[in-house]
Amino acid sequence: MSRESLQAGPQRLPGAIRATRLIFLVSGIGMASWAPMVPYVKARLGLDDAALGLVLLAFGGGSMLSMPLVGLLTHRYGNRQVISVAGLLLCVAIPVLAIVPDVLTLAVTLLYFGAMLGAVDVAMNAHAVEVERRDGRALMSGFHGLFSIGGLVGAALMSALLALGLPLVVGALAIALLLMLIVLGQRRDLLARVGDVARQTVKFRLPRGLVLLLGVLCFVSFLAEGAMLDWSAVLLRDFHGFSAASAGIGYACFSVAMASGRLVGDRAIARLGPVWTVRVGAGVAAFGFLLASMANWPPASLTGFVLIGLGASNIVPLMFSAAGRLPGQPPAISIATVTALGYAGLLSGPALIGFMAHASSLPAALAVVAGMLLLVAASARIVRR
Repeated sequence: MSRESLQAGPQRLPGAIRATRLIFLVSGIGMASWAPMVPYVKARLGLDDAALGLVLLAFGGGSMLSMPLVGLLTHRYGNRQVISVAGLLLCVAIPVLAIVPDVLTLAVTLLYFGAMLGAVDVAMNAHAVEVERRDGRALMSGFHGLFSIGGLVGAALMSALLALGLPLVVGALAIALLLMLIVLGQRRDLLARVGDVARQTVKFRLPRGLVLLLGVLCFVSFLAEGAMLDWSAVLLRDFHGFSAASAGIGYACFSVAMASGRLVGDRAIARLGPVWTVRVGAGVAAFGFLLASMANWPPASLTGFVLIGLGASNIVPLMFSAAGRLPGQPPAISIATVTALGYAGLLSGPALIGFMAHASSLPAALAVVAGMLLLVAASARIVRR
């Protein structure tokens, strides 16, 4: 029996599942650890809000630019190799962000940071699709739940280290070392190859067919998540009477609900099936947007944020799983395409909502997002197994 066959055996799977969960956790912690660093870097470099916003585009731009190339590299060299290399390179970026001396270096480092996060994102999702395929159970939502938990842990851990009075670079080094140890510790249990198409030669081409449709649906789903990140506090402050200090509670409700929904999502998918999970989830999220934006009673508005998080929690994981199962298409290539289109929604969505809000109102703009989610519900058959 070949070494590859041994790696694909059942005895390999428990370790691969654990390793996949921890890599998703690493990605979430790594991404979120940057958020508490932003005010420190902004003050040290003397950036105003406009300059900071412009520089931050490099972060998302690096992720989007790297994804098509990373899909090809993952297909060529395997998920384990890309996750290991990109994960370690990601760790290098975190302390560098704490000591950048000027705006240009910050932009370049953020571009690099985003590219490494994008590389880990594509490879870990392709790896998760293969683990899910071999195990025969729905696992993707649980993996993404660990990413959501990582986001909460990363922001809280960095904030706690800074609150203890540690210098920014020391806190960044501590988190980078922790993530590096996790990546090195899990490398052995990651699967080397995915699927039967691992050695096929592929060429870059523009997305089309089912890959394009999945990408568009992910664009809408990520746009909805971006709307929560950038507009939830504004909505509560300007339209529902919340103070500036308490307006962030809406996004907190959304984040906790999304993490909770993903942690129980695999069981929901096993009971309802992927198609109905997307249909019900997108419908609940759409209703949540209407409730959050239109309800004048604060508890009802906050309930809307919870419904958005619960409803949207399992849509993207199921889209990624569906992309990884497309016949005749290498999982890494499909997932890279779908992820890149999703990130485009995350980056451009808040600006699109801003334009619509300027033309009408923010509640009306968010109602449009609800309508887009209903289109996702209508297209749910694309995720059938």
